[in-house]
Amino acid sequence: QVQLVESGGGLVQAGGSLGLSCAASANTFRINALGWYRQVPGKQRELVATINSDGDTNYADSVNGRFTISRDNAKNTVYLQMNDLKPEDTAVYYCYCRARARITTPFRDYWGQGTQVTVSS
Repeated sequence: QVQLVESGGGLVQAGGSLGLSCAASANTFRINALGWYRQVPGKQRELVATINSDGDTNYADSVNGRFTISRDNAKNTVYLQMNDLKPEDTAVYYCYCRARARITTPFRDYWGQGTQVTVSS
């Protein structure tokens, strides 16, 4: 199994910055993608940003240019630097990991427990 431990988040004023980090305890699992999703009450969880093992990144249009995702493969850790935050960025942010136990087994998705980010206007 893969366990994801998130840190960061909190309350910030609009225009401010916050950083999130997520460490994956993967043992011998092979991690492919890492990333972040977010969810507000009553809405579906949505993509924020992902990064694969080659360092290729993918961002939601709403955060592109303001958020930066990065990863440390040696530490199995993914980071999200959030700048110029807006009230609409308020959500619970979930760490995401796509991994498989062996090269012959299918990839599975794993989720962290979520961390609250609140941006006040």
